[in-house]
Amino acid sequence: MADKKRIMLIDNEEGLCRMMEAVLADSGYSVKAYVRSFEAVEEFRPGEWDLVVSDIKMPGMDGLEVLQRIKQKEPGIPVIMITAYATVEMSIQALRKGAYDMLTKPFEPEELLYRVKNAMKHTQLLAENRELREELVGKFRFDNIIGSSSALKEVLDKVEKIAFRDTSVLITGESGTGKELIAQAIHYNSLRKEKKFVAINCGALPETLLESELFGYKKGAFTGANSDRQGLLEAADGGTLFLDEVGNLPMNVQKTLLRFLQEQEFHRIGDTKPVKVDVRIISATNADLKLSVKDGSFREDLYYRLNVLNLHLPPLRERTADIPLLASHFIALQNRKFGTQIKGLDAEALDAVLNYPWPGNIRQLKNVVEASMAMESSDYLTAKGLSQFIEIHQHHHEDGVTSGIDESDYNRALSRFEMDYLKGLLRKSRGNIEMAAREAGMNMATIYRKIKKYNLRKEDWQ
Repeated sequence: MADKKRIMLIDNEEGLCRMMEAVLADSGYSVKAYVRSFEAVEEFRPGEWDLVVSDIKMPGMDGLEVLQRIKQKEPGIPVIMITAYATVEMSIQALRKGAYDMLTKPFEPEELLYRVKNAMKHTQLLAENRELREELVGKFRFDNIIGSSSALKEVLDKVEKIAFRDTSVLITGESGTGKELIAQAIHYNSLRKEKKFVAINCGALPETLLESELFGYKKGAFTGANSDRQGLLEAADGGTLFLDEVGNLPMNVQKTLLRFLQEQEFHRIGDTKPVKVDVRIISATNADLKLSVKDGSFREDLYYRLNVLNLHLPPLRERTADIPLLASHFIALQNRKFGTQIKGLDAEALDAVLNYPWPGNIRQLKNVVEASMAMESSDYLTAKGLSQFIEIHQHHHEDGVTSGIDESDYNRALSRFEMDYLKGLLRKSRGNIEMAAREAGMNMATIYRKIKKYNLRKEDWQ
């Protein structure tokens, strides 16, 4: 069938090669097996295969050379390496050359199928992410919304629905989660997209300056007002005004803004003539405005006017599947800007960024990547380099599996929590790794790695 996924198998052990071919073919894959690595590399053509599975120890051309040559022909294709002698050094060497995964002999057919399925899903997610980015560039005129997690897709689905409803939107979420980026996405997917998107940080200006910036002023309204000045609200006529950190608006500005939302008109400072404009207000806050309403620092009537439609952005720790994509995006941006050739994160660095809580969210990740790249002299960002900017808890590896952790009270408590949480996920999903990964907002490889890390067995969650 035309839609079958195509797999190239390379292993000089003919019996093992035929066994893998049969297992994969029975699962619906289109498979071709090679027992001579030279022949396989010679016949490999970009675009003809979805996955390569190759042994490392082979006569003539070994698996690492096979990997390198195939990646030269098609850099994006996933390659799973098989070895009976897995070591950390060999694993890192293979990963640096572009391997997607390592499979250690002996292995059960179920494990082979799981790794293959995971690699195929990874490829599909990358393709979907590329399509998503292209769609966002076309539809939203915005290419910095990076990710493929279910949490992000939920947000983007809401953005598409909210965009055409020409009413006020309040975006909530922690600092650094990308609230202004989502506000731009709403604007550029709305009927106002041909008009201006104007943004102001309400917490960055003193009260008197903020009022004049928003509403403008009449000549002579105060000392230094030597001519009439148009405010940002007027400048955004026909378009969108984005009020970032709206919880910092002083009371007098809240009152004027409320009048505008009710009447679609306002007065410049020092002017008696009302100004009518057609502007959509999108606001954002990392504070709890309900608490501000309770303590009297924010007007309740204004809160309900701004919060007609609400959009909450999840923190980065709840979208861990997006972290590798975001990191790769920031690395690519820095490479283009400074002409550097950093290829990505090595295995330990990837593990570190996936397990760090990122209190500063996407903004912090971006800053850490940029700072690490400035200090890095190798081809990959390392955990050692990252540790200059974030706290990394060291894990000890043996045979490619995390087997020990730092014995501090904090790490012991963290590991107990993580292990209990993982057991609960697996119990809830009845051992379905894909379902557990979706529930946790992680990728399947991370779940599988943690199962190995804590040496969990089926009886631990059944």
